[in-house]
Amino acid sequence: MTTILISGASVAGPTLAYWLHRHGFTVTVVEKADAPRAGGYPIDVRGPAVDVVRRMGILPRLRHSHIDVRRFTFLDAAGGEVASARPRAGDGQDLEVGRGDLTGALYATVRDDVEFLFGDSVDTLDQSAHGVDVTFRGGTQRTFDLVVGADGMHSRTRRLVFGPEERFHRYLGYCFAVSTVPNTFGLAHEAMIWNTPGRAAALYATGGVDDELHAFLNFHRPEPPVDVLDLVAAVFADAGWEVPGIVKAMHGADDLFHDTAGQIRMPAWSSGRVALVGDAAYAPSFLTGQGTSLALVGAFMLADALARNRSHVEAFAAYERDTRDFVAVNQALVDNGAAALFPTTAHALEQRNARLRDLVAMPAATQPAHTALTLPVS
Repeated sequence: MTTILISGASVAGPTLAYWLHRHGFTVTVVEKADAPRAGGYPIDVRGPAVDVVRRMGILPRLRHSHIDVRRFTFLDAAGGEVASARPRAGDGQDLEVGRGDLTGALYATVRDDVEFLFGDSVDTLDQSAHGVDVTFRGGTQRTFDLVVGADGMHSRTRRLVFGPEERFHRYLGYCFAVSTVPNTFGLAHEAMIWNTPGRAAALYATGGVDDELHAFLNFHRPEPPVDVLDLVAAVFADAGWEVPGIVKAMHGADDLFHDTAGQIRMPAWSSGRVALVGDAAYAPSFLTGQGTSLALVGAFMLADALARNRSHVEAFAAYERDTRDFVAVNQALVDNGAAALFPTTAHALEQRNARLRDLVAMPAATQPAHTALTLPVS
């Protein structure tokens, strides 16, 4: 029976583990965190990704966790209201849920069926004609038939097998920081977004007035900085509205995450017995809103290819052939206006505000790229 090691237990990893187990493979998942990660910012599940979670049997659970946002309010530099709009009713298929709700549901579907190694990670990989010799950070050595890197945008698996991240990283001109902060604003089921040219701050209330808020800071930089966090205080030093309080609360948060907005673009997603999936292979960036959906769909497609083909060489080729166009059109969303909410000039900001003033409801999020793939019958 084919043995497969998956590095990473966020979204792509458990999804891939579930489908590989269903297809009869023996699966081990290694995750550097000590347990499945709870919390995290809201994420979207769209198009064929909804079909993936439906087939896994977790769609009702996710529907129950669906975030009900009733209003978006856009603010000017001083905190005055520019425009307010409600979300446009969609077709009821797409989902927005807390990241922890999704990862918890995924883990629950597979935790009893595959081996999980928490608090450890891959240290070295040595491929041969017969398998992949893996040394873990904890010192254990094991051999697997195949290894899949599902370990995120800054994937160690990719670095070990394909080389430095710089070869594949496309910087998109923005830096960001996110965390949860106390709800001292009395917000409920709504988002407030503050903008000046090249800077944005948002508070996102996914629950009621007694629930924490998700805070988001975003700013433009033509070149990627050495350290995003070092810049935050200076970039927002003269900001109005509640931004100084957000910055202060973020620096005291235990779930603060900061990075540059970027994509991973690779000429190939596999090498020998090692393949990549999700952000490790094709991170689209938060500007597209499609990272989670690509991870879910990519994991399904990789497992399906391994189940249908006689060798891993044929399987990896089929996975890439059948998935790459879907990835490409979703990554291209950043070039087609996905960053329109974050104008970098005063003129572009005023144009955006003029469009917002004419809105009664926010445009539907679904775009043709989101549904540009139909899953094969499993």
